[in-house]
Amino acid sequence: MATATAVNKTLTLGGELEVNRLGYGAMRITGKGIWGDPNDRENAKKVLQRAVELGVNFIDTADSYGPAVSEPLIGEALAPYGKGTVIATKAGLTRQGPDRWLPVGRPEYLTQQVEMSLRWLKRERLDLWQLHRIDAKVPVEDSLGAIKKLQTAGKIRFVGLSEVTVEQIEQARKVIDIVSVQNEYNLTNRKSEAVLDYCEREKIAFIPWFPVASGKLAAPGGKLDELAKKHGATVSQLSLAWLLHRSPVMLPIPGTSSVEHLEENVKAADVTLSDTEWQELEAAAK
Repeated sequence: MATATAVNKTLTLGGELEVNRLGYGAMRITGKGIWGDPNDRENAKKVLQRAVELGVNFIDTADSYGPAVSEPLIGEALAPYGKGTVIATKAGLTRQGPDRWLPVGRPEYLTQQVEMSLRWLKRERLDLWQLHRIDAKVPVEDSLGAIKKLQTAGKIRFVGLSEVTVEQIEQARKVIDIVSVQNEYNLTNRKSEAVLDYCEREKIAFIPWFPVASGKLAAPGGKLDELAKKHGATVSQLSLAWLLHRSPVMLPIPGTSSVEHLEENVKAADVTLSDTEWQELEAAAK
């Protein structure tokens, strides 16, 4: 269950973990194609440390980022973790090479990966573990049944899902409590609108991946670009600001391998438009 404060600056996961509503996605601190080590490991660690310095206290990763690159980097850079830092990770996608991903939801595999995540992240318990993809070859009841055992054993605090439909969320909730859903979503890609609406009704955090708008709307001279310039912001900042404005359960996780870009993204939380301007942007997106 996720609840947002009146000013919508924070969101509470599972009724217990309060986080700032602009997180950091740690996918880009790996090599090209989300494969292998980054070109500069020390720089990757500096980005993570700077995120925390800037008040980012929700960091999203996955065992498959690298694979086994993003999680160990987070452990090296941030452990021991400061009070209130929430690390969310995922398992359920395997890697066969750069930009190649294959779902595996077998209970024994997911159990193994949870244990590896604990080791790499240097945690005794995972704050938020998410099923990266539902494996069509494995009943979701079996996949999440194994996770429920780990949750009961105290190794996982909260559980979420990624790239799911409303029907899949409801099916999963029959097995285990779901506090977050991570789907692709931005101003110009609204395919998960029904899922977002469901999450808002059910007070489930919605974590949009690929949060920055693209296409004509975001191109030079487009409405997003026009409004961004008017407010002294970038297209990325306005894209993120729109997400925060769109729903109180929204928890964007823009990712970057650059400290400068990270600092720019964090400022998106301070971008505000008039109601008329938000409506103009919404109309242009449709």
